[in-house]
Parts: sequence; structure tokens; C-alpha cells
Amino acid sequence: MKFRPCIDIHNGKVKQIVGGSLSDRNNIAVENFVSEQDAYFYAALYKKDHLKGGHIILLNPGGTEYYKQDCAQAQKALKEFPGGLQIGGGITDENAVSFLNQGASHVIVTSYVFKEGKIHYGNLLKLVKAVGKERLVLDLSCRKKNGNYYIVTDRWQKFSDVFINKDTLDALSEYCDEFLVHAVDVEGKASGIERELVQLLGEWKKAPITYAGGVRSLEDLESLKELGQDSLDVTIGSALDLFGGPMKYTEVLSMLR
Repeated sequence: MKFRPCIDIHNGKVKQIVGGSLSDRNNIAVENFVSEQDAYFYAALYKKDHLKGGHIILLNPGGTEYYKQDCAQAQKALKEFPGGLQIGGGITDENAVSFLNQGASHVIVTSYVFKEGKIHYGNLLKLVKAVGKERLVLDLSCRKKNGNYYIVTDRWQKFSDVFINKDTLDALSEYCDEFLVHAVDVEGKASGIERELVQLLGEWKKAPITYAGGVRSLEDLESLKELGQDSLDVTIGSALDLFGGPMKYTEVLSMLR
């Protein structure tokens, strides 16, 4: 299990938010932490500690003024750590290559493929054609309903008709190199991991998966490693001391190394 660090950018600032609170209306979100440091600072830190494979997430919608500010921040990070970070948020087949050219190792795709409660395979194929399967990460953000973890779309507010199981992972893995899975119900809350989801993901083992959501302690990391059969990577946001939380970054690095 590897630690995959994050840089979340909203309204041009590095932040940690409660995931389910994000709204395009008035560009608001419930904030856990707003950093005084810019994205360059975090990229330089991750580069120093050889933490490749982390991700930048642009949280404002594409085409807006704040999205341009988010991109300006991201560009600083990608320039500092070329090949070390993935990027997601507003990615389409038209702009994906430009982010790779700026230094991203992969593009992470959410709303361009998962929107209006459906998987848009036509857009997915356009992305594969534009950047190649090996440079593409699919973000399978999900929420639990009726005993299954359904992929959610439209700022995590709308349930799709697709839930995560081995067949879904098998099918989608034909189009991407990795998965990033946000457990939306606990994302940004530092309330503990989604144990059932972790167990489900850990049983698959056919491509890299980074789990995000609810990690609040070193004990959670132990549980994640055990339930995920040591086959999942992890990202930690609000609970990390870099973002105002109680978990020490240095202790997380020491444990996962």
C-alpha cells in the first residue's frame, strides 16, 4: 500500500472540503481547511519525499473564471514535479493533452464520462484516442444505496444505474490505467473508512486503485491495509496535518514505507 498525496484546488486556493457539499452555484463548499501555501509548495514537498502518483483535483467547473485560477495553481505544481502528479477536474478530450504536456503523468476523468446518471462511453473512447489508455485514470466516486456502492455523478449528487463490483471494474479497466475511488459519504469528514467498499476493492487486484475517504488515524490505515489485502493505495486529505488535521504527515510516510 502506497501513500498517494493530494492537492485539491477550489476558487484558486489549496483547500480541503466536505466532498458532498460542493456546489457550482456561487462556487461554494463547506471548507475544512484553506491553505496559506500554494500548489507549488505541496508539489515541492511531494517531490522531495519521492511521492509519485498523487493527484491534483480542480474543483471549480470548467470554463469559469475560478477554473482558470485553479489551472494557474495546478500549472505551478506540474512544473515543479513533472511526471509526478496526476490531474483531474474539467478534463475532456480537447484539453487532456495540454495537461499532459504541462507535466501531468495522467489525467483523471469524472464528469466528462460520468454525468446525468450514466456512463458516456462515446466520450470515454474519445479520451482513450486522445491520450491513450495508459495515461487515463477513471474516478469512480460512489455512494451506498440498497446495499451496493453506486457511481454518482453531477457533483456527487445523482446516482447512476451502475454500481461497483468485479464486472464493472473488469469492463472499465479496458479503458484506463488506474482507478481513483472516492467514498463520497465519508469524503472530507475524517469519520473512518468505508470498510465494505475497501474489502470489495481489495479483492479485485487487476489494476492500481487509490482509495479516498474517511481516513482519520494510523489505525484506519492498518484496517485499510488488512481489508484491502495490501493491494490498494490511499490518499489522505482533511485528517493530515498538512491540511490542519491530527495525522502527522511524517508518521504516515514512515508507516507506509
